[in-house]
Amino acid sequence: MTSATHGAFQVPAVRRAFGLVIFDCDGVLVDSESIAIRVDQQVLADLGWELGLDEIVERFVGKSDAHFVAETERHLGIKLDADWEQKYEQWYRTAFARELKAVDGIEDAPARLQLPDCVASSGTHAKIRRTLGQTGLLPRFEGRIFSASEVARGKPAPDLFLQAARAAGMHVFAYGRGVTPAARLAGPGTTVFRHMAELPDLIAAGRPGRT
Repeated sequence: MTSATHGAFQVPAVRRAFGLVIFDCDGVLVDSESIAIRVDQQVLADLGWELGLDEIVERFVGKSDAHFVAETERHLGIKLDADWEQKYEQWYRTAFARELKAVDGIEDAPARLQLPDCVASSGTHAKIRRTLGQTGLLPRFEGRIFSASEVARGKPAPDLFLQAARAAGMHVFAYGRGVTPAARLAGPGTTVFRHMAELPDLIAAGRPGRT
């Protein structure tokens, strides 16, 4: 586990039904999920494991980097070198530099929420900061970024969300495809929605956690 320093959370002046919003990063704040899946497919093929895109989504989306490594080693019956990722790092960097952008609506949604928020992602701190930085979102969440490297168990275990919630003194509600099982394990209910612009109205109506 890797320790990290987190900044203070601003408490809203008016008490609301929800006290904190925890955003996943990939596919939620930044539109990186589809890019990463395509590169994952190329990396796995180079290692000797041919998988379709749908299979990669089923096996790996929303899971930690450690899970990706463990499953790859198990399937191939090998032990990857400690620096195995260095060979492929440029593949991801090139694809992200060419295609990465912020998710539509994310620039306005957090401000409309008027609630404390943070980022909790399966990626490493370096990866999270790189993707947020490239899309101009890093200053918005600086000091409130949580990585699976900080906890013993990554998603779908709820540890990461609980870690972020404890740091803010709150309970948990989260948004994103891969976070649903973890959110349920952490205690709250789940509301599914399709566009980030819907989130402020759902929060205002007290909807997340009731369906």
